[in-house]
Amino acid sequence: ADLLILDDFGLQAFDNHARETLMDIIDDRYNKTSTILSSQIPVSAWYDIIGEGTIADAILDRIVNSSHRIDLKGESLRKGVLKNE
Repeated sequence: ADLLILDDFGLQAFDNHARETLMDIIDDRYNKTSTILSSQIPVSAWYDIIGEGTIADAILDRIVNSSHRIDLKGESLRKGVLKNE
């Protein structure tokens, strides 16, 4: 796929299988195709969520150093939707 979107990234800690799978996905796509990660978790916490230092370093090096970050501020748009129902 030309674009892969990983939504709600990092909502729970990665186990060994998930960590290795993420590494394979990110490594295969690095500098070839686009990947979007959306997360409510600050990037500074991703290292601990991914776990296992060497793999976390490798994944984050590929993600963070070649990315465009957009930090959104403000109220959740879902709050407005719920008020109108």
